Formats: sequence, structure tokens, C-alpha cells
Amino acid sequence: MRIEVIRPDELGESELRRWRGFQASTPTLANPFLSPEFTLAVGRFRAGARVAVLSDGDGVAGFFPYERHVLGIGRPIGAGLTDCQGMVAPADLEFDVRALLRACRLSVWEFDHLLAEQTAFAPYHAETRVEPVMDLSGGFAAYAEQARERSPKTVKTVRYKERKLGREAGEVTYTFDESDPAELRRLMAWKSAQYRRTGRTDRFAESWIVALAEHLHATGTGVLSVLRADGRPISAHLGLRTGTVMAGWFPAYDTEFAKYSPGMIGHLRMAEAAAEAGVTQIAMGRGGREYKDWLKNGEFRIAEGRVARASAGAGLHWVKGAPVRRARSAVLAHPALYARADRVLKTYARLRGHAGDAA
Repeated sequence: MRIEVIRPDELGESELRRWRGFQASTPTLANPFLSPEFTLAVGRFRAGARVAVLSDGDGVAGFFPYERHVLGIGRPIGAGLTDCQGMVAPADLEFDVRALLRACRLSVWEFDHLLAEQTAFAPYHAETRVEPVMDLSGGFAAYAEQARERSPKTVKTVRYKERKLGREAGEVTYTFDESDPAELRRLMAWKSAQYRRTGRTDRFAESWIVALAEHLHATGTGVLSVLRADGRPISAHLGLRTGTVMAGWFPAYDTEFAKYSPGMIGHLRMAEAAAEAGVTQIAMGRGGREYKDWLKNGEFRIAEGRVARASAGAGLHWVKGAPVRRARSAVLAHPALYARADRVLKTYARLRGHAGDAA
């Protein structure tokens, strides 16, 4: 197996066709986070973005997109923003994982949303979980019927709130693919406020993430959907789409309309519009939210772990990161712990806000 490491923008047209061919032939690889479009976009804004191209006697056998950080610490391309990671190649591709790291000049490669079916990395899994999916392959009507069977009260409540929203705020409309960049800026402002309100790190405080979202939206890989009442935007969602698969990414809403559950209304409207547009699957990202458990009607397995070579950088990385990973995994695996952690973060955010007001 030969391994050549290049920057994303050095990929040739034949390589891009091969990459898309792998995605087309293996359903789990069709996720937009594994697309060349996403890797190329991240490469525009991240200096450490690279792609290892694996070749054998028959030509290109796989692609390994990643980011290299200080001390040779490696992470998946767009790490921290992605819900699907791994090698773009047949699941049973055989290769030496540590030889791959040597070629990539990595002492460590850590992952948290790796496709669990990729057998070469199986010895390095610390744990596996499932990622929820909205399966629209049978059309929206079939999906909606399954949703009603799983949770008839929830569907009834969402539909009631949508009608109530229409009566009290004006006609409800939905745009599946909104092109106006001003609406993207509105979404990012809502999302930043949500991050601060809930005590999370504000992703959009990072200029490169803002630029990445804007670029993906402008080039069509990013699909911005907007729910309106009487023409006024009240919720929005930026997802990624390649082919027939969408990946949920950044949902947010105007808190003035929170009592109507605009996020849930928007998700159902999105599923309906996506199915009409030819989307057969919406990957919603790792669990931890009750609404995803209700919306899902499918799932696939992901893994968290790390591959390391003997080096000082790998040792330092383990000492710093292992306790945090164990704590995060424990919280995500237990709904009661997740709810408690969520309350603590929100309380912290409120206290931080009061302290800022006093200052």
C-alpha cells in the first residue's frame, strides 16, 4: 500500500471522481461530512488540513482526510464540527494503521464519530454508540406514519402548536433552501445566543467556522432552511447535503416563539421538504437530546477512541485528554447525567450573565 499526503486543494479531478465513487457504492460513506466538498471547504480555512491518498496495484484504494496539529496530534477533518468521520474507502480495506500515522507525520489520531464498521480501526475503539437517523427512503408519508406510531401524542402536540402559531402569529411558511446570506447571519446570531444561554462554547466566535459556514452555504453544500410566521423568520437550520443524504448541523430559533416549539415544527417541515427534494436520509448527529430519540427511525454505529505511536506527544496527549473523554462519555451515555449536566451549564451561564451585568 502506497500512501501520499497532499493538501485538499491538490486533489485532481480523477481523485475526486474516485472519492465520490466510494461514497456512491457504500451507503454509510454517503454522509456529507465524508464528502470531498466538505474536506475541500475545511482546507480553505485550516492550515493543517491534509488528505492521505492510499493506492495499491489497482489504483486509489482510499482517502484519509485529517487535520494535523502541534506535536503531531491528528484529528478528523473539521473536528469538533463533524458527526461522521473516517476513511473514505471500502469498509474492509486492509492497511497498517500505524504506518498510515507515520506517513501522515502523526503521533496520535483521535476520533469521536468514526464509522464503527471500519474494521482497520476496530482495535482502537474505546467505546461505540449509535447515531440517530431520519430514514426517508419510503417517502415522508411513511416516515410520518412511523413517527405517529412511535409517539402519537408528540406528533399531535407539534401539529397543534403549528396551527396555534398560524392563528396567533400569522401564516406559517417554510423555505427548504434559502439563498439569502442575511438569513444565515441571523441563524448564527441565534445560535451564538443559545450557546451563551446554555453555557456552551460559542462556535461562531471562531472566525474560521463562520467563514466555513458561509462558504458551504454559498457553494450549495450547505442547505439553509427557514420557518416563518407572517413572513417573519422564527427558526432556521443549516445542514449539509451531498446527493441523497443530509446531515443536521446548526439548528436555532427566535426565543420569543419558544412556546410554539419552532424547532420541532421546523424539523418536521424539513423532513417533508427534504423527501420531496430527493433526500432519503437525514443524519441528526450523536444523541443526548430527547427530540432526536423521537424523530429517529434508524441509526448507525459510531466509535470513539485513539490510535497512538510511541512518542512524547502521544503521551502528553493521553494525560491531558483521557479524563475529559471518560467524563464526557459517561454523561452522554446516561440521560439523567446528561440532564443534570445541562442544568449545571445553564445555571453557570445565568450566573455569568448576572456577573457581567453587575460589572
